[in-house]
Amino acid sequence: MDALTRVLELAQVQGVLDLRCQLAGGFSLDHVDAEPGEAPFHLVLGGSAAMELPGHTVVMEAGDLLVLPQGTRHRVHDLRGRDVTTTLSLDHAGPFRIKRNTEGDTDLDLLCGRFTFAPDAGKLLFSALPEVLHVRLGREHGLDALSGIVRMFRDEVARMDPGALAVVTALTQALFVFALRAQLRDGLMPPSLLGLMVDPRLSRALLAMLREPEREWTVGSLAEQAAMSRATFARHFEARGNVAPHEVLTLLRMHVAAELLRRGELTAGAVAERVGYRSESAFGKAFARVMGTTPARFRRDGRAAS
Repeated sequence: MDALTRVLELAQVQGVLDLRCQLAGGFSLDHVDAEPGEAPFHLVLGGSAAMELPGHTVVMEAGDLLVLPQGTRHRVHDLRGRDVTTTLSLDHAGPFRIKRNTEGDTDLDLLCGRFTFAPDAGKLLFSALPEVLHVRLGREHGLDALSGIVRMFRDEVARMDPGALAVVTALTQALFVFALRAQLRDGLMPPSLLGLMVDPRLSRALLAMLREPEREWTVGSLAEQAAMSRATFARHFEARGNVAPHEVLTLLRMHVAAELLRRGELTAGAVAERVGYRSESAFGKAFARVMGTTPARFRRDGRAAS
């Protein structure tokens, strides 16, 4: 397992498809701020439209994926930008809802959904991402696989064969990973945990911490994992992550601990040992500092939510 896959697992990222929008003529759809632990997304299957956010507007075209990591409120409207009241019908007959204002040709065919994640783990991924993660899946050089996924989306939602919703949900998860890859590859990631994953050598050090959170990692031992000198490793780590290695180790340990606490199979003391703490008291203080609550309360809240 690579570092990004493990972080996605810790953050409990899942894709949820809410509805398909088929719109023509003048239209305007408002989206309020998302709930904590949700990042809305839109995948344009056909046509074009504009997404208006506070302070700027993004044009969305066929093959585009737009993710809003901060859950920012936004409005999707036709390119003419007319202020119209859209009369919509909602079809519940298929595997997922279809919202439309036409029975004929469409100017926009849009899949709308959200990525859900554990709110406490959001800082692992979403805090470093821009307000809008915009990937042109159908046009970017070298992203043939993404174009193929978009075509599969179109085919599945058009035919609605048995299991279509399961297929589309799984493809949604894959799209998020591709979108993150595109962001990492383009060098647009600010110094952050995700920024560390841009460098394959630093990513190996992250993976080592994730695999063995209980180990007494030092800058020297992490540098060995990255096949770098101690000084070079420390310099690159600070530049890519804007954080010291021991701080990242603590962050990852606490999220591994959160995962174990959610499962409810181990005592807090056993969880502390699993993530490298000999003292349950020291573990509790570190957990509260990072997660904003005690291990016991975190476990109780998790049980109440389930």
